[in-house]
Amino acid sequence: MARKYFGTDGIRGLANGDKLTPELAMRVGMAAGLKFVNGDHRNRVVIGKDTRRSGYMIENALAAGFTAVGMDVYFLGPMPTPAVAMLTRSLRADLGVMISASHNPYDDNGIKLFRPDGYKLSDDVEHEIESLLESDLSKQLVRGRGIGRAHRDEAAQTRYIEFAKRTLPKNIDLTGLRVVIDCANGAAYKVAPVALWELGAEVFTIGVEPDGYNINDKVGSTAPDALRAKVKEVRADIGIALDGDADRVIIVDESGEVVDGDQLMAVIAQSWHARGTLRANGIVATVMSNLGLERYLTTLGLGLNRTQVGDRYVLESMRAHGFNVGGEQSGHIILSDYTTTGDGLVAALQLLSVVKEAGLRVSEICRRFEPVPQKLTSVRYKSGKPLDHKLVVQVIAESRDRLGKEGRLVIRESGTEPVIRVMAESDDAVLVDAVVEQIASTIKQVA
Repeated sequence: MARKYFGTDGIRGLANGDKLTPELAMRVGMAAGLKFVNGDHRNRVVIGKDTRRSGYMIENALAAGFTAVGMDVYFLGPMPTPAVAMLTRSLRADLGVMISASHNPYDDNGIKLFRPDGYKLSDDVEHEIESLLESDLSKQLVRGRGIGRAHRDEAAQTRYIEFAKRTLPKNIDLTGLRVVIDCANGAAYKVAPVALWELGAEVFTIGVEPDGYNINDKVGSTAPDALRAKVKEVRADIGIALDGDADRVIIVDESGEVVDGDQLMAVIAQSWHARGTLRANGIVATVMSNLGLERYLTTLGLGLNRTQVGDRYVLESMRAHGFNVGGEQSGHIILSDYTTTGDGLVAALQLLSVVKEAGLRVSEICRRFEPVPQKLTSVRYKSGKPLDHKLVVQVIAESRDRLGKEGRLVIRESGTEPVIRVMAESDDAVLVDAVVEQIASTIKQVA
């Protein structure tokens, strides 16, 4: 059955648009609640959110749905996605919910659901919830004393801060480091600076003044220029940029150069391998990760297991094959020794531990390989299936032939917006540019 509501990362769309409405959110609360009500105890759900204005609306609609089927609701307030996953486990909740559209603009929003163990839902469970959404739920509502209550958990932020701090090796603190943290005016604006400061760093902040509309606006991991400027201004040792829900991280070194998720995974993989804590003799990354990462890992005797794009697929591969490090070029890093989803702050702390241990500058730590020329462009379309058009099919086939065995071409539709990603990679930079431009222009022509 084709999914109507769930995409690659929960339900996402324009708040009060065609899909994501208060009515739908309430029904999601009912349907997911019914799916996860378990036993005759007071079942509980934790709800976190980022800083979008529409979060208030969706939060209350979800709570109405959950309490209507007998679940007690615990509001966590603004909280990173990985914190919600962690707190779902820690608070022994039956379900966790994060209200966020991650790196999308402020007028979008989304609903991510977590199982009691802190992992995102499987496709099968999402299908079951979708079936419930399409059914008559009125006869399954509880009455009287069965209706749930709502609480606000005032200790949630402190719980997550202490958790994040504990992921740093015990013999290491951040004393002497000047750190700029960019919280994207998003979910981590309170917790991330405090965690870094309590670990001993001298902390400078940007993106910590959310107003409901400025999340990811010229700040955060998708817009690192503000961070680069701040690092240079205060002569910081490192800049850390999170995205709106803080499950991604991008690093800026002391000279203002951006370090992407591939380089960060290379650092963590080498460090953990040297410590003897890296499992399965390699890491997991998506088809979008640079070929240079794969070549670097080979020099260490390590492998790279590639998956389709999406952190859920990275995690599935990690769990299936026993890996404990995985992630995406975009900075979505999963370290399963600590987390059940990407955690930008925890990943950054792992890098900072290497910097402290080595006594080297970030630029010296984070240039593990020379990236193979790669170009990624996003083509927005209005409707239809442009990738099925015969002209596009023909151009893609010709492009694969031009790149040959030493190159890579990845074409994928976004699961969250009407966008087609076109990525090419080859040691020949001129060829890469030509291939991507030709494919992108052909898609625009037919779409």
